[in-house]
Amino acid sequence: MRVLIGGMSQAFGKKRKVTSPEFVSSDEDGEKDVHEPKKKKEKKQPEAKPAKRKDEPQLEFDLDKKRKIRISEFRGKWRVDIREYYENEGELKPGRKGISLSLEQWERLLSLVPDITESLQSVNS
Repeated sequence: MRVLIGGMSQAFGKKRKVTSPEFVSSDEDGEKDVHEPKKKKEKKQPEAKPAKRKDEPQLEFDLDKKRKIRISEFRGKWRVDIREYYENEGELKPGRKGISLSLEQWERLLSLVPDITESLQSVNS
């Protein structure tokens, strides 16, 4: 009987390297079973997003070339997303670097802006 353990085939106490993901094992009756690796599922292509209408309010603002502020709805709640974008195949896509604030967090940030501005002015003087 042959058993595959961590990339090693063990037969009668001896270990040897298995070079193929396919291996053969036999049961007590001497019948052989061929085990093949599972095939990967094909990824579905994402659907195209509908074009924005002109009468909709602007929900995306540019901070600079690759940083944006977006207002979006996620699971029924509105969020303010401040994020870095990267270019892929000529298209800007949102990156991992960023923060998504709930409306309560956004309002708290806005209330802290005068204090933050004052602190920055005192540090830069």
